[in-house]
Amino acid sequence: MAAELTAHQLIAQHRPTLDLALETIRTRAYWSPHPEHPKAYGENGSLDTASGKAAFDALLGTRLDLGQPGTDDWVGGEISPYGVELGVEYPHADLDVLLPAMKAGQKAWRDAGAELRAMVCLEILRRIADRTMEFAQAVMHTSGQAFMMAFQAGGPHAQDRGLEAVAYAYVEQSRTPDTAEWTKPQGKRDPLALTKQFTPVPRGIGLVIGCNTFPTWNGYPGLFASLATGNAVLVKPHPRAVLPLALTVQVARDVLTEAGFDPNLVALAAERPGEGIAKTLATRPEIRIIDYTGSTSFGDWLEANARQAQVFTEKAGVNTVIIDSTDDYRGMLANLAFSLSLYSGQMCTTPQNLLISRDGIRTDQGAKSYDEVTADLARAVDGLLGDDARANALLGAIVNPDVKARLEAAAGLGEVALASREVTNPDFPDAVVRTPVIVKLDGAKPDDEAAYTSECFGPVSFAVAVDSATHAAELLRRSIREKGAMTVGAYTTDPEVEQAVQEVCLDEAAQLSLNLTGGVYVNQTAAFSDFHGSGGNPAANAALCDGAFVANRFRVVEVRRQA
Repeated sequence: MAAELTAHQLIAQHRPTLDLALETIRTRAYWSPHPEHPKAYGENGSLDTASGKAAFDALLGTRLDLGQPGTDDWVGGEISPYGVELGVEYPHADLDVLLPAMKAGQKAWRDAGAELRAMVCLEILRRIADRTMEFAQAVMHTSGQAFMMAFQAGGPHAQDRGLEAVAYAYVEQSRTPDTAEWTKPQGKRDPLALTKQFTPVPRGIGLVIGCNTFPTWNGYPGLFASLATGNAVLVKPHPRAVLPLALTVQVARDVLTEAGFDPNLVALAAERPGEGIAKTLATRPEIRIIDYTGSTSFGDWLEANARQAQVFTEKAGVNTVIIDSTDDYRGMLANLAFSLSLYSGQMCTTPQNLLISRDGIRTDQGAKSYDEVTADLARAVDGLLGDDARANALLGAIVNPDVKARLEAAAGLGEVALASREVTNPDFPDAVVRTPVIVKLDGAKPDDEAAYTSECFGPVSFAVAVDSATHAAELLRRSIREKGAMTVGAYTTDPEVEQAVQEVCLDEAAQLSLNLTGGVYVNQTAAFSDFHGSGGNPAANAALCDGAFVANRFRVVEVRRQA
């Protein structure tokens, strides 16, 4: 079949966007081609909020046939954290049929070159962006995020991260020229002359193991980094969050077909309940790249056992905020209250440990004792979430029973500064919605240390009393080194304390945010500018995104010819 999307059309449409992305990752300035306000949608072919909801509703109870080879069954069973049974069925694959079919299209995809591959990836992202409102509903009803967060994080912010990965992939592949003329003088003899050809070649099939909480935001970097570097990509979603990634695969297969490439370069691997195919896939010889977001235990297993693959993991860590002093006490409390509440703390970047001097802190409102700081923070969270409508809009729903169990158990670990309360969602009465809990612990007590040095994923934070800023920095260093951290925050007006915290983060490779009191929060990162994770501590072995995230997804093969 003749390609409906020619290389010329794709380059004319998407090269300017790629060039802007390349410039932005160089300058680290703010830029996004994807609007993050719902009112921006509904024109130029994109779905508005109502149309996106209708498109999502039309998917419920249907079979999503992707036309993949080797389909031997149909699987499903997703139930929204809001109580809606999705009823969507997905193809279950015979891997011995699907994986060879995926490899078959790699030669043409390799030979297309870095620029055309990037343009095809950008067309996939454009079509996803046109359906942002539909994807927002899919993300909301698989992750439990409230709608606005599902729209922003699952839509434009995820698309930004995908585009960022494509940009880095293009930079790394174009670093070496396609050809070179090589001449070496030989004195009185004729010079030695060679023509050299350099081709980026893919490693093989990339496997994306999706997560429940951020299926697109965490899934798109690896998916697009592998695809843009010439690899086929098999997407294995989390069993409770299949739909957003299945729709992504559907769009990618459509675009690849229209551009004249094999649609099997992107495929879905949905699983039966309890089947657990991730381990099987991860050790297949055809799988040469793995991208994983999830628990530390399985991430460690992948790094130890998937020896044939280049493994990129984002696991878990213990995120810490040091509260030493502030010149904007009210702003600090408001910023922390939002950070602790957003999506019920179900983010890998949410602060867990708040290290506060037992002798109190200095503020623009005078000295505040440890007890006053924890009580004021509790009041700030209460004030933020006191209205149930606003609470639902910020908290979303608890994503699974394990998070609820951890939340309930946390209250027994120490004195409760802020008790969690149940919130009713009038639109979704079956949703499990809970406000955060804050527990007071003592950083000098071994029993308390066991609690705050373990990750407690969900809306749980510990206000840890420490002896001094020096003690806080020591605890921070040990926590990052032993447990890892995706984010670190600090509030201080003391240059020496700031320098000490910064040195810890530089030594232990942790991303640091200082004195955030406005509308930027420690648990949020901006594509093209911020690095998500560092790859330098146990929380993750890669950063989203940098050159190292894409460079090992391909190799450069040289062909030399006598000139």
